Amino acid sequence: MTCSNCALSVNKVLQKQGMEHILVNPISGDVVFETVSANGNVEKAKKNIELLGYTVKSENLDIATKHKKKFLKTHLQKFWFCLPFTLLLMLGHMGMSFNLHFLHNPIVQLLLCLPVYIVGMGYFGKSAINSLRSGVPNMNVLIALGATAAFVYSLIGLITGDATKIFFETSASIINIVFFGEWLEHMTVVKTQKAIKELTKHEKVMANMIAYDEQHNENVFPVENTHLKVGDLLLIKTGEQVPIDCKILSGEAEVNEAVITGESIPVLKKQNDILIGGSVISTGTVKTYVTAVGNETVLNSIVQMMKHAQGQKPPVQKLADKISAVFVPAVITIALITVAVNYFFVGHTFQESLMRSIAVLVISCPCAMGLATPAAIAVGLGRAAKEGILYTDTKSMELFKNIKQIVFDKTGTLTNGKFVITDFNTEINSNEFKKIVFSLEKLSNHPIAKSIADAWKVSSPVRWKKSEEIKGTGMKAEDKEGNTFLIGSAKIDANIQDLSHHLYVTKNGQLIGWIDIADELRPEAKEVIDYCKSKRIKTILLSGDTYAKTKKIADQLQIDEVIAEQTPRQKLEKIEQLVNEQPTVMVGDGINDAPALAKATISISLSKASQLAIQSASVVLMDSGLKKLPMAMQLGKHTYGTIKGNLFWAFLYNIVAIPIAAVGLLTPTAGALVMGLSDVVLAGNSLWLRWKKLM
Repeated sequence: MTCSNCALSVNKVLQKQGMEHILVNPISGDVVFETVSANGNVEKAKKNIELLGYTVKSENLDIATKHKKKFLKTHLQKFWFCLPFTLLLMLGHMGMSFNLHFLHNPIVQLLLCLPVYIVGMGYFGKSAINSLRSGVPNMNVLIALGATAAFVYSLIGLITGDATKIFFETSASIINIVFFGEWLEHMTVVKTQKAIKELTKHEKVMANMIAYDEQHNENVFPVENTHLKVGDLLLIKTGEQVPIDCKILSGEAEVNEAVITGESIPVLKKQNDILIGGSVISTGTVKTYVTAVGNETVLNSIVQMMKHAQGQKPPVQKLADKISAVFVPAVITIALITVAVNYFFVGHTFQESLMRSIAVLVISCPCAMGLATPAAIAVGLGRAAKEGILYTDTKSMELFKNIKQIVFDKTGTLTNGKFVITDFNTEINSNEFKKIVFSLEKLSNHPIAKSIADAWKVSSPVRWKKSEEIKGTGMKAEDKEGNTFLIGSAKIDANIQDLSHHLYVTKNGQLIGWIDIADELRPEAKEVIDYCKSKRIKTILLSGDTYAKTKKIADQLQIDEVIAEQTPRQKLEKIEQLVNEQPTVMVGDGINDAPALAKATISISLSKASQLAIQSASVVLMDSGLKKLPMAMQLGKHTYGTIKGNLFWAFLYNIVAIPIAAVGLLTPTAGALVMGLSDVVLAGNSLWLRWKKLM
């Protein structure tokens, strides 16, 4: 695929087959859609897409191997094949034939041009006819028309014996130069996909598989990671790459997760922690079992999210797509007007008028408008992935420029979410109290509950008859004897007098104990808040905790506004209110704040890479706390800026180039060269985003 017109034609074919929610990525060639009933529709759609001149690649089909055997498969091969014929034609036309008079012979010129024209029409002509059949004419319609007009007019000159009408070299040079331009464009666009391709590289890694014989003796033997299955036992040692996603059964290790987070500082992993395939064990040895293979792995999830994001179109691209859809018919109309005006009104010869018309056809570039957005997004997403930032919705890139306020959740966002029990008191036996608390808290996903459950873990927890999590309050459970236990903030019981503690535990409505906990601020929190202030973005702290505790953290970080003691429903309503006032970012942990995050203009979550499947935020900061938040915001702004720059170039190029060709300031050959380079300039501007200084 070369541009958005290709994507539009595929989209149209799929729509005719009844497909819905179609996303076509012209850069990577990925197509995603939904269908109510397959019933042969998918196979029919495949056949129709192949009629457009594309090959639908299935996972089990090695297309690359299949195509290697085909003669003149690539644009570069076609360019080298056509070049000698074109150079001889150009030499004859320019009078540099070194007394090789036969080059002036019209028959010889026809024979030299014919192979080039046949190869050219085998690609441009076929693609043009197929695109016209789909109802979305592409750039190749213009190239085929221009080359054919020059060829047919020269053929008429040959038949009539009028040597002044023969310019076969124009037809050949258009085809040859556009082949070179297409190859150059393809190579440049492929580079925009480099970061995503690096993630998708499925390297074969040897894994140390553990197996036990009949005498229960442990045996370790090498096996390729592609042969592993869920549940297989592995031994991973210092310096080795984690072959596939797995969970630690025993041992500890320092792990470099730069492949996911962009951070090369090793992270300590211990029993029950997830190791991500592709990360590297810096020090330590662990025994693990495989948790995911193939498409279910974390790396694959990230790639699929990125590909889905690439297929989306920001609002700014919609205008370009509308223009691209009518661009080719408009250019053909302008070319016809050029012939008419130059011949009938200006008084030029028909040959001169036709040459100007052909120049208009070949210099026009609908691909530039179609590539403007996907090329920039591909580079932006790739750089973000290297930094440990995942955009799941590319619309957020465009919206970052309008953000005036940012809302932070407290627990697990501004604080690190690793809670320590500082004190507790109980009316019952302390071991029994810990057992009840663990049995309640192990059922919750809240960071506080997880920390307490880890600290007070027991081997024989209470088996509850029923249990439920009361959002924004705590956990409730009933044992086999019918006793009701509650743990949570002071909201669980209106009769609690002393409100100075964090958590309270009641049995059948009677207070049986309290727990005090402490949470540390993330070391980067102050730096991030200062960054927001430097950009004149209002900062708001939104929490379900007490006002006094929330205000204390806000004062430490110099946050502008505090909204405390909010239930999840109240948080949701507050975010809706703030969004109605002005564009708002919300930053949360991505799980407990999911409803409120969904309502924000842009939602940003902090997530473990292993939890990506449950993310609904538009931007995910993976395993790196808040420190990548400024980078995520700047990258969004700069990617949108690159898209705008690309679109400006695409429109400016066509607005300037077409009139220049129409008045005869450029020959068709020069026009074809300029057109080829225009896409390269655009892709180059997108690639600059990979190295551009953002902070």
